[in-house]
Amino acid sequence: MKKRLLILCILQLFAVLAFSQDKPIPYGNNPAAGKYYDIRGFKMYCEVYGTGKPLLMLHGNGGDITAFTKNIPYFSKKYMVIVPDSRAQGKSTDDRDSLSFEMMADDFAALLNAMHIDSSYVIGWSDGGINALLLAMRHPDKVIRLASTGANLWPDSTAINPRDWIGERDDYNASLKKTYTTPQEKNDHKIFLLDWFQPNISLLALRKIKCPSLIIGGDHDVIALQHTVLIYQNIPHAYLWIVPNSPHSTLKEHADEFNKQVDDFFTRPFHIWN
Repeated sequence: MKKRLLILCILQLFAVLAFSQDKPIPYGNNPAAGKYYDIRGFKMYCEVYGTGKPLLMLHGNGGDITAFTKNIPYFSKKYMVIVPDSRAQGKSTDDRDSLSFEMMADDFAALLNAMHIDSSYVIGWSDGGINALLLAMRHPDKVIRLASTGANLWPDSTAINPRDWIGERDDYNASLKKTYTTPQEKNDHKIFLLDWFQPNISLLALRKIKCPSLIIGGDHDVIALQHTVLIYQNIPHAYLWIVPNSPHSTLKEHADEFNKQVDDFFTRPFHIWN
């Protein structure tokens, strides 16, 4: 009887261990990997996974660390993956009324300084893609190489597909009739206005980017295809990748291919084609 009970306990222990190993990592809410940093007047929440060369991942408008749930496991096998919640988003609360992409780019440079990291690879999606470009423009020493997917340089219908832009315009017009009272409502409105009025990056300024850059867009992205091509054409050392059969969320809808292509770009020599 005792022997049978011992065997049963051992089997239960193995079952518990197997369950714990299969349990998904709670990205964005993982005390084992996350901490707060005092960054330029607010507390920025950030999680770190893996070891190796630093890789900073920047999420989109109103998003958080969970945007990279399909990418962190791949890259953390060979990089130290740094995934922050941007200012006023996720766990990085900021109750001030101003917000700009330039402000956020400076935040990420300050985060790397706080972590004693001289420079990093960077992946940015949507607003995070804009932040990646601005980080390379404003703090060129901080970016080794960047991959930017779904970014735009300005907020009008020449950059955003007209149907999507009309939807944003209607939302903006409707917002003028509303009163925002709670902290959450005010914050959500601030995040919305960020994309309505910004970014405002000139092509001349874009040419300041000196690091090798991979510019990515879906073939039916929210960002107009011609605009993505324009970004690529005005960065001195850039590759262009238009992902077939893909919407705005290239890194989610085509995660395996995205991870492999970006990793290859980070690790292989960059060639300038004449």
